[in-house]
Amino acid sequence: MKRKMIVAGSLAMLMLGVAAAHASDGSLSSERLDAVLEKAAAFGFQHYQEIEAKGGDNVKIEGWLDDEWQAEVRLSLETGQTLEEERKRREGGAWGMSEDDVRMAMVAAVAEGMVEFEEIEVDRDGSIEIEGRDADGREIEVKARQGESGVVEVKRD
Repeated sequence: MKRKMIVAGSLAMLMLGVAAAHASDGSLSSERLDAVLEKAAAFGFQHYQEIEAKGGDNVKIEGWLDDEWQAEVRLSLETGQTLEEERKRREGGAWGMSEDDVRMAMVAAVAEGMVEFEEIEVDRDGSIEIEGRDADGREIEVKARQGESGVVEVKRD
């Protein structure tokens, strides 16, 4: 009887661990990009420097609200609630990807086999990097250029 309780307890702990691992998985289906961009636009983002899946339905977005205000926000896709927010007034003007740039880069990544994304990031030179996973769960990294529909480089692990 004691052995059955230990086995049952171990199984329960294992199941909790598996559930926690899935809940903290830092990726989103590429199909969820529309929801991310919808919530980000509702918040006020006009330019995107980074979009990062943080696990569950949370996403961190860094970018510009206008030409003066840069923001880093963590949002719940399920509720639309702002979980964290930081704004900084900056000089030099906004830079980053437009919503169309983000979509075009994701289309290129999906064409290369990406089904989940973890992070989309652009640098000041317009180089876009999307990290994610393919249908087999393998890591894939796709690089593209801002304003261009093609892929520059693909790395698979």
